[in-house]
Amino acid sequence: MDLLDQIKGEVPFQISPALERAGVPHGFTTRLGGVSEGIYASLNLGTNRGDRLDRVRENYRRVCAALGVDIHRLVFSSQVHQDTVQPITAADLGKGLDRKVDYDADGLITDVPGATLVVFGADCLTILLADPARQVIAAVHAGWRGPALGIVERAVEAMVGHYGCRAEDIVAAIGPGISKCCFETGEDVPNAMTAALGAAALPYISTCEGGKFKVDLKGINLLRLNRCGILSTNVDISPDCTLCKPDKYWSHRYTNGERGSQAALISLKG
Repeated sequence: MDLLDQIKGEVPFQISPALERAGVPHGFTTRLGGVSEGIYASLNLGTNRGDRLDRVRENYRRVCAALGVDIHRLVFSSQVHQDTVQPITAADLGKGLDRKVDYDADGLITDVPGATLVVFGADCLTILLADPARQVIAAVHAGWRGPALGIVERAVEAMVGHYGCRAEDIVAAIGPGISKCCFETGEDVPNAMTAALGAAALPYISTCEGGKFKVDLKGINLLRLNRCGILSTNVDISPDCTLCKPDKYWSHRYTNGERGSQAALISLKG
């Protein structure tokens, strides 16, 4: 199914029906509903974009209040466009907003009650996963290098390997990000996808004028999830393209990098 727009408290989110049915607190933020100003207006959740930290913290206060999660139990990713997935323990709670992150990881997994995992995007996709049977969650940042490397597959493998999850029990949501309509690239992106996936990548790549290509990153991530054993019926996908909707979302391409960040958050009930 599509993700659904929903306002919680003062904050607009996109919400996954599958994760809602599983009782998992979560949300994909937009750029709306915060207190930041100027190029960061209004719900910037990136602490490293140059925005005033007091405003960013107030933005997090609003988001956490809307989702009913503890602001001091957030754990941030540290994104380097690779396929590392970091298991999060109770000792990691607070890393990102309250304490320095001391790892590089584009994916986070945990079974700690009350933990809230946070990943960031502004054209790059964010993906949330949950196994309600084993009470395990994961959050993934997936630009184009992440899907080429199989970051969502690494996350599912980690959920299975670390916590005994079964792929058929996992539900997932692919958040808003740049879509095939706007993701025009050179040869490097399609070459990376075909090198990783062979002919299976071809339905998600099309040619356009000037020797350019368009690539469906949402479709490739769904393919990756299916390869892990997750059914398409257990995956919700946002229909929104961040570059098409710059008034609703942060888009790195639209702003030439002068921007805030939206976030995807997922929590285990404490």
